[in-house]
Amino acid sequence: MYVVVDIETTGGSAKYHRIIEIAIVLFNGNVIVERFSSLVNPGVYIPAYITALTGIDDDMVADAPVFQDMAPYLQKFLNEGVFVAHNVNFDYGFIKKEFELAGLKFEMKKLCTVRLSRKIIPGLSSYALGNLCRHLGIVNNARHRALGDALATVQLLNHLITNDTQDFITKSLKRNSKEATLPANLSKEEYESLPVDTGIYYFHNQRGKVIYVGKAKNIKSRVTGHFTGDSAKEKRLFHEKIHHISYELCGNELIALLYESREIKRLWPEYNRSQKGPAVQYGLYDYYDRSGYRRLSIGKVQKGMVVLRRFRSILEGRGLLKELVEEYRLCPKLSGLQKSNGECLNTKLGSCDGACGGHEDVEAYNKKVSKALRKGKGTFVFVGSGRSVEEQAVVLVERGLYMGHGYVPFEMGLSSLERIKDYIDYYPDSQDIQKILAMYLRKPGNQKIVKFQD
Repeated sequence: MYVVVDIETTGGSAKYHRIIEIAIVLFNGNVIVERFSSLVNPGVYIPAYITALTGIDDDMVADAPVFQDMAPYLQKFLNEGVFVAHNVNFDYGFIKKEFELAGLKFEMKKLCTVRLSRKIIPGLSSYALGNLCRHLGIVNNARHRALGDALATVQLLNHLITNDTQDFITKSLKRNSKEATLPANLSKEEYESLPVDTGIYYFHNQRGKVIYVGKAKNIKSRVTGHFTGDSAKEKRLFHEKIHHISYELCGNELIALLYESREIKRLWPEYNRSQKGPAVQYGLYDYYDRSGYRRLSIGKVQKGMVVLRRFRSILEGRGLLKELVEEYRLCPKLSGLQKSNGECLNTKLGSCDGACGGHEDVEAYNKKVSKALRKGKGTFVFVGSGRSVEEQAVVLVERGLYMGHGYVPFEMGLSSLERIKDYIDYYPDSQDIQKILAMYLRKPGNQKIVKFQD
């Protein structure tokens, strides 16, 4: 028995929105056996755009039953066979969530008429229910109402059953089939071809534009995680837009993280949220005063100015300066942390050696500043697994700046910085890249680092 379901809701997320109408049609593959439909009181206000789409408003659902009251009856009704819907994960996710809220278990086999239509009726520009109805001559006089769409889905299902010459329906219902969990517009063959190696992956929309970039130690496993569990119920619109997946092997997690960060900034994908913050606005500068002391200051990044380090905010820059002042006994007045006409607080505390009053040797003080600015500014390469056993991956950091990464043949060795540079693909540095590198520098002993003299 096919249990064809359609719902109308207050929004697109099962986590945050509720059902306002439900229709269930039992179909045995030939005729409709039974049908049920009802408005549902969601317990929340219905947004104006939902009312405009469905015609359902708050007054209409005011006296309707809440889902919890209908749940025991619906559970018996639904447990008749296979759960069928157009974009099945959306309807299934909402109904499962409502049953959970009612304290009842809900589990059924699923069948998606979008995915089946793509296989049995190939070549259409759109597999939305309205477009399929127009293509097949199915009349639906109650579009965007649960019963109207459910009855139209029954007619579509009947057409699919009749024309399923390659037995796609039976294959889709097998326990190990991914047909019910994958996004409606994503080819199963494309999903199955994904590797189990470390790298980055791209989700593309119908036009081929990248809408999401991710990194993974196991690309196939991570991609699968996007389409299963609670996340699948919360990202209906995201999943509907996924038509293709591509990937790039990286060999190890560090390069995957760096590559992901670069690609997010280059492509600005619609569904990536992290690493899309404001650009670096402040920088660390140095200059020499009339007495020859090397001074430091934080200011806005300006074109043509040599920036020693970059920060997202002035507070982040001052935080670093404070660390350097304390660790290397620098003067807070000469480092821009105190007003120049005020008394040096660190002199009182005994942690300033008197440069602000001309009592510390200029050359000695400037050496301390140079040493402080070299902190974390060495030249070295991170070494990790490559994309094959014939190579090893290297990430080049030169005088504290990320230069890029590449893949070096094992037999070449890593003793020559100049030879390593021949294999480097150069990429821009950024604050996010620096955070990734700092994280890896702090990791205890699980990465190899080769250092070079500046």
